[in-house]
Amino acid sequence: MFVQSDTTAVDTLTQAYSDKWQAMSDLNESGFIGTMASEGLIYVVLGVTLIIWFMLLFYMFTVDRRISRLEQTLEQNSKEV
Repeated sequence: MFVQSDTTAVDTLTQAYSDKWQAMSDLNESGFIGTMASEGLIYVVLGVTLIIWFMLLFYMFTVDRRISRLEQTLEQNSKEV
């Protein structure tokens, strides 16, 4: 059984995950991720976010036009009857 004294702190998290953290740091220094980090990754994130927002706005406007057309058609049909 492992006995720990109160004055000594055991860092089990670092011991357990040190090899995984080293692998992540190696991944960050390689290829695509390293290039994007050096080029300013924030601009890539901003660009993707803006594309998503513009797509959502475009979709909302097209749905609004379709609903408006359907409302006009329903009004015309109700006047005819």
